[in-house]
Amino acid sequence: MFGTSIHWTTFFYLIIDTVIILFTLYFSGKKTHSSFKRFLFLGLLFIAYNATGGFLPIDNFPGPFILQYIITYGVAIILCVYIVYYLYKEYDIVVLKYNSSIRNLAIFSSVSYIILFLVPYFVTGSLDSARFLFTIPISVAAIIFLFIFYRRISNPNNPNAFILRRNRLSIVSVGSIALLPICTVIGDYQWITFTVMNLAFYAITTIEVDRYLYFIENNNKMYEVFALKKKQKDEVTESKIFYEDLTRREIEISLSILSDLSYRNIAKDLFIAESTVSKHASNIFKKTGVKNRREFLKRFRKKKM
Repeated sequence: MFGTSIHWTTFFYLIIDTVIILFTLYFSGKKTHSSFKRFLFLGLLFIAYNATGGFLPIDNFPGPFILQYIITYGVAIILCVYIVYYLYKEYDIVVLKYNSSIRNLAIFSSVSYIILFLVPYFVTGSLDSARFLFTIPISVAAIIFLFIFYRRISNPNNPNAFILRRNRLSIVSVGSIALLPICTVIGDYQWITFTVMNLAFYAITTIEVDRYLYFIENNNKMYEVFALKKKQKDEVTESKIFYEDLTRREIEISLSILSDLSYRNIAKDLFIAESTVSKHASNIFKKTGVKNRREFLKRFRKKKM
């Protein structure tokens, strides 16, 4: 298309991703919380990934030919690492097995790209050989990471349908990352590679939409928590489900506390440590002006009672 190497499917994903980001910006107003910024940055990375990977390489690009592949692979690596970072934040993960922290994953990906792709390319002058040497080890590492991540969040007996849906969608996102190197080594088939990768963005977008609907569904239960000011109590609007002082994770934990779940069960449902739940709960109590769990339940169940 347009005299470049971009496939119509890649261009279609580029348009869809741009629409999602513009839609998010329009309906989010002036919200500046960290989760909104993470999603916005993720969307911008996908737009950059579709644009660079779709339009490049081109013949009249300034500079050496390999520079175009450095750009496209660089954007892809940054995107993959950021997807993992996004999901780490989603599940309050700091590090998985084998020192799989975001920092170490970023270092591993960058060093692997330099040693297994750039060096072989400059030595042999063969793009196919360099691509093969880089993608095979990365594919193995990505599949191992997918298995570790699945074991970390897997709990099919969880009764919370929202949590189960989020887990499945998260696996789709990580699975897309694991398949990317395999798609690359198979060949330059944009319609396959970019479909697989954009599935990750659409899965995460679905997670965010599902969370929004979940909060709306539980709006009555959370009303007293968000209506901390008389003005808010008099002006009931759906937007209160995103009360500025509570993060999305704190809202989820607040709902669980109001459902009489213990910290241990909350930790099990959300796949986080019990100490992490306790820390979030302390922040919730502080922000809502109560001293402990008992006072929280007593105050914010008044309306229901």
